[in-house]
Amino acid sequence: MIYLDHAATAPVPTEVADAVREALVTQYGNPGSQYPVGREARSLVARCRATVADALGCRAEQLVFTSCGTESDNFAVRLAAWQGRHGGRHIVTTAVEHSAVLEPCRQLEQEGWTVTYLKPDRSGNITAAQVAEALRPDTALVSVMLVNNETGCVFPIREIADALKAAGSAALLHTDAVQGFLKVPFRADTLGADLISVSGHKLGAPKGVGALYLGERVRNPRPLLAGGGQEDGRRSGTEATAQLAGFAKAVELRRANLGAALAHMAEVRAYALERLLAIEGVERVGSGAAPHIFAVSLVGYPSANVIEDLGAQGICISAGSACHRGRTSHVYEAMNLPKKVKAGVLRVSIGPETRKSDIDALAAALKNHRDSRFPML
Repeated sequence: MIYLDHAATAPVPTEVADAVREALVTQYGNPGSQYPVGREARSLVARCRATVADALGCRAEQLVFTSCGTESDNFAVRLAAWQGRHGGRHIVTTAVEHSAVLEPCRQLEQEGWTVTYLKPDRSGNITAAQVAEALRPDTALVSVMLVNNETGCVFPIREIADALKAAGSAALLHTDAVQGFLKVPFRADTLGADLISVSGHKLGAPKGVGALYLGERVRNPRPLLAGGGQEDGRRSGTEATAQLAGFAKAVELRRANLGAALAHMAEVRAYALERLLAIEGVERVGSGAAPHIFAVSLVGYPSANVIEDLGAQGICISAGSACHRGRTSHVYEAMNLPKKVKAGVLRVSIGPETRKSDIDALAAALKNHRDSRFPML
């Protein structure tokens, strides 16, 4: 199998699976229990928090563990809305955010909030000037992702933070960094965002674990989930020690060779673009600079047919976020692409283990699909 859909989820390394098993078998206690096996589990959670926080560039106490990136995004949006509700009920976000941000924003609209959805240019980019222009005195939240999960465009979070400061805005700044964590270098303590969402399974951790960074301007966060008061009262629910162990191990492995991994992915991505764009009928979609995600279009050939054909050959790619499940991507809709270009979009996302020979196989399969009389639009 040739796996080129790392933006959907990453393969789990053996070392991560071993760490998960170890936690399940020998550290199975409830971290809230006071006897030894409970204290061991509590110590494990603390070590995992320190590992992930160090990689994110923040203090351990600023990190809240969640069940996934979606929960982290929902938590951030709802938290910011609650904190800023007395100062205003306006949100600025983008039309190309992940659904985990867009859907809670739409829920808030139904509750009387106003949301401004910034559209990207044809290259998929959003500027800090767009955000600054959209700010209002009653803006409580600005939510802009760090890396778009379908185009690979990197958005200027530091510049946006500076724009909010220059405008004297009290709005909290949230960024969905699920596709950026340990792929596009940044530190929470210098990025300028008040809230940062990350996920484990994009790095090779098991599915079902994520985290939310809480900056200094976040005051007395109202928990998204009420209950037993875990995570310092910020997120109730018995800690998922096995998933956390896998998350920490995946972070350790990625950080151990991060520079080499990023350089390799960037090299493979450049090679992939060169090979694919040399195929007649293939066009670049967006101008994403992330080292691991890019999009192209086999213009006029429905992407669902291409994905099914390549999948039968053992080549895994997608048309966009796995959350769309075959529906047209709102990202490509927002970019106002021509109909035939939009219909043929393919997302390629790579990992540290992706080889140039994988790209050669993809290029050959795409060329063969184009030449094999598959139906066009």
